[in-house]
Formats: sequence, structure tokens, C-alpha cells
Amino acid sequence: MRAEDLEALREHMLAVIAAGAFALRDTIGKSAFDERVMTAMGKVPRHEFVPIELQPYAYANFPLPIGFAKTISQPFIVALMTDLLDIKADDSVLEIGTGLGYQAAILAQLARTVYSVEIIEELGQEAKRRLRQQGCSNVELKIANGYHGWSDHAPFDKVIVTAAPDLIPPSLIHQLKAGGKMVIPAGLPNTQQLIVAEKLANGRMTMKEILPVRFSQLEGTEPGLS
Repeated sequence: MRAEDLEALREHMLAVIAAGAFALRDTIGKSAFDERVMTAMGKVPRHEFVPIELQPYAYANFPLPIGFAKTISQPFIVALMTDLLDIKADDSVLEIGTGLGYQAAILAQLARTVYSVEIIEELGQEAKRRLRQQGCSNVELKIANGYHGWSDHAPFDKVIVTAAPDLIPPSLIHQLKAGGKMVIPAGLPNTQQLIVAEKLANGRMTMKEILPVRFSQLEGTEPGLS
């Protein structure tokens, strides 16, 4: 596809995201996403983070398959989850579920460092290549079960999870700084909610449900796995 065609599609994507934010204004308490988030969404070439045969659909507002029964979330959900995190320039962010690296590339525009964990090696290696190609030098990636977080680099200012556990993993709560914020889908497959969880100074957690969502299940949440 020509660069000007991709640019037009990206502009349309931003308009759809802006309309979605306005529609959710009563839920999120504002009528537009943060300007830094919208700038990042406009800057990162989403078509570079999807399988090549799906590039013509990269900027459409629906999820796309990336292999291994996984998807890249629709642009509006990526923007919403990113905005809900309220990322500061010096934040350290943990991402669970790298996929092909698109969400990590968005986070990389906003945070000091992004630590991303992907359980499927093929996706993780491909994400590393794509992130490197886009110059995302502040992203560290490892292949592991994200259910356990990444304790070596904890505590984190922010945590974002792109797969849904039934309940929020204790390890991720433990690795979140006091005053930190986590955005995570959680619940049974047909009743998942996107949740903003904040850790108070005394270590207690507050939870706010934002809207119903449908994500693939977070690996490691099945009974008997720890």
C-alpha cells in the first residue's frame, strides 16, 4: 500500500478513536483521550505490527488475528487502555502479552521503560524484530508466563495486561508500586470487564469496572497452575 493511503487510514482511525472516547465520556470522566496518547496512536505504524496479508485492514477498528489463536486488539481498546493507565514520562511499565509488539510500541512513546512478557516464543521473537525495526530501544522483552509478572524489574509504576485472568493475579498486584495503576481485563470468558485497579499508599487495592470486553484467557490461570 502507498504511504499516502496508509496515512489516510491512520487519520480515519484517530477520528474513530476520538468518537469512541466522546461516547464513553460519562464512564471515563472526560470527553477526549490524553493528547500524548492520541499522538502516539498517530505516530506508531500499526500496519508494521500485523501479518503482512492483513496490512490493508491494520487501521480498521476491529481485532485482527496474529497467529496462535491470538489477536491484536482493536485500535480503540488499545487507546482506551493506554489512556486509563495515565502514563508519565518517567514511568516504568509492565506489559503482559506482547503479541507482535503494537501495544508495547505505543507504551514506548509514553514511558521511560517498558518491560513486556510474551508466553509464545514465536510471537515474542517476531515482536522483538518489529520493535527493533521501529527503533523502540526502551522496550525489554522476555519469553515467559506473564501470570507471574517480571519480578526482576519490580515494582512498576503501571501494569497493563492484554489477556484476561478470572481474577487479577496476586503476583501482578504485588509488583505494582504503591500509588501505581493497573489496567486489566478480568472475569469468566463471557463476562469479562475491563478494570482499572489502583494501589493505595497503604497497599489496599481499589477497582473500577470500565466496560465489558472479550480477550483471550491469560495463560496460567487454569486450576493447578501457579
